[in-house]
Amino acid sequence: MERIEERIQRACDRGGRKRSEVRLMGVSKFHALPEIEDARNAGLRLFGENRVQEAAEKFSVFKARRPETELHLIGPLQRNKAKAAVSLFDAIDSVDREALIDELGALASGRETALPILLELHTAEDTKSGFPNLDSLYHAAEKAYIFPGLALGGLMTMAPFTSDERLIRASFRALSAARDKLAARFPDRDWSCLSMGMSNDFEIAIEEGATLIRIGTALFGERHI
Repeated sequence: MERIEERIQRACDRGGRKRSEVRLMGVSKFHALPEIEDARNAGLRLFGENRVQEAAEKFSVFKARRPETELHLIGPLQRNKAKAAVSLFDAIDSVDREALIDELGALASGRETALPILLELHTAEDTKSGFPNLDSLYHAAEKAYIFPGLALGGLMTMAPFTSDERLIRASFRALSAARDKLAARFPDRDWSCLSMGMSNDFEIAIEEGATLIRIGTALFGERHI
């Protein structure tokens, strides 16, 4: 945890940013509760899971005993798992199609507080999920704003899995540019969250404006599959 914090701080320094501008999410997919507990004891409060069933098995009791824990879904969500996701997760960061917005909007209508969501933008050829372009994001945002039970707060992306820094930066810059255009089109809405950057590229993401980084292997070690 300390080494990750040092790397985050150095990236913030290079980018001329404050450490408080970047949230750290621990991606706990395939990691057991003792590892999650260790991360929590080290000060981590935000976790991300890719699968609804796995998250429910690990976090249902964990969150009940530790209500300060925040849990986000960062993997693809099937409609038949949407009801369980809305009841378990504090936010859905991987909204990638309009049909899912309809489903989440209907399910979240009775919540005391609106369900935070992020729209996922496809910016890399080797990933399949996400809205394909800016126009599709415009339409998705307009649809999300129809539902009072949803709180749209920004964007998410995955950079290409490559060592070519130019391609990685291009992916992150595409997300940042999309956020700026959406903020100009919907100026009265919150577009502050840019969820981008993982274990292999989070420092570049911070330099390019990430406000939320998703760290798994660099934090927990190799996954136990």
